[in-house]
Amino acid sequence: MQFYTQEQMVDKHVGVKGTPARNEYDEQVELMLVGEAIRKARQAQSLSQEQLGELVGVQKAQISRLENGKNLTLATIGRLFKALNQSVALDIPSIGRVALC
Repeated sequence: MQFYTQEQMVDKHVGVKGTPARNEYDEQVELMLVGEAIRKARQAQSLSQEQLGELVGVQKAQISRLENGKNLTLATIGRLFKALNQSVALDIPSIGRVALC
């Protein structure tokens, strides 16, 4: 039986690093991870999506989309973590480390 690493499977089914399909895949995974970090930070403070939305000034549905990695912008990420009294820094390959709050 042949075993494959996750990287090998992604290379085979999505494409190797540097291809458009792989770049899009990697970006979606990163956005999903940011959304998960938002969810965990919210839950650590025992806030509902609605409560966080009130702190940020958006509807509950928008918080849900953000936690699912949709509609994320640097400004939005900064506002969310500021409302949660959390500092956040992102490593952006083309820019470097960016502290948002």
